[in-house]
Amino acid sequence: KALLHGGVSFVKNYLLKRGFAYGADGLTISVSNAQGSYYKYVKLYERNRAITVSLIITTYNRPDALELVLKSALSQTRLPDEIIVADDGSRQETAEVVDFIRRRASIPVKHSWQPDRGFRAAESRNRALAQAKSDYIVLIDGDMVLDPSFIADHLKIARKGRLIQGSRVILTEDKTQDILDEGDLPALSMFSSGIEKRLSALRCRCLAKLAGRKGNRKHKGIKTCNMGFFRSDALAVNGFDNSFVGWGREDSEFVARCYHNGMKRHNLKFAGIAYHLWHNEAERDSLPQNDALLEATLSERKIRCVHGVSDFIKDEEVAGK
Repeated sequence: KALLHGGVSFVKNYLLKRGFAYGADGLTISVSNAQGSYYKYVKLYERNRAITVSLIITTYNRPDALELVLKSALSQTRLPDEIIVADDGSRQETAEVVDFIRRRASIPVKHSWQPDRGFRAAESRNRALAQAKSDYIVLIDGDMVLDPSFIADHLKIARKGRLIQGSRVILTEDKTQDILDEGDLPALSMFSSGIEKRLSALRCRCLAKLAGRKGNRKHKGIKTCNMGFFRSDALAVNGFDNSFVGWGREDSEFVARCYHNGMKRHNLKFAGIAYHLWHNEAERDSLPQNDALLEATLSERKIRCVHGVSDFIKDEEVAGK
């Protein structure tokens, strides 16, 4: 890619802009511009290789799905530097799955568990975020089977101050059951049967560049089942708000505070593909109170929550000192 951009830069300056008409000076300027373009992409490649990444997987009492997700995480073209299972109070079967994978993995696999006191995804993610040792965080749910290039695709567009929002490919109930019954990591693509929103399963770098909307701060389509950000950016807003109990809005509220702190959103489409195993919808009885918390954050333009990741981490680190 660096060579291509360098070559295009030279052709553009020396031929299309008639650098050849200025003799040695035109050649020197064209070569210098080509070198600058080349080294820019080389440096970007080196920077992305140097970023460490923690994959945080939220789960609750679904060990069969979690095992497939963990296997897909360990089959990446670019392995995460660590995997943290953010467990919202699952039974012993989940711990056994994590231990089974840990003993076979070449990277650290951590189990962050909290007592089962109802749906507390925000607190669960904060506990995992507190344990993370990497520069960059990728969040997924424990029922998202990852494409082999999932982590690599996230890292290609990772930037400080950027929140990456990925999408998901929905699998039907029958397809999900077939996968779980088989037990092995499935080979999924846009041509597989049992897929809804089939276009979301297309991985194409060129389309990803065209479709990725940069710099917006919209709340539509916020999903922590496929999201990436620098850990320092999350600590700056004190992570998720532990006050959220029950399904819904804890992810939107976190993103709202990120926006208030200057972060911008980048939609990851046609890359960073993850296949969502079917499940029954969670109860939504807590939506009214969670909507009220979100509305308060939006109206007051809050940046930090009171009870966040600081409940589980040293204040100095949260403050970025």
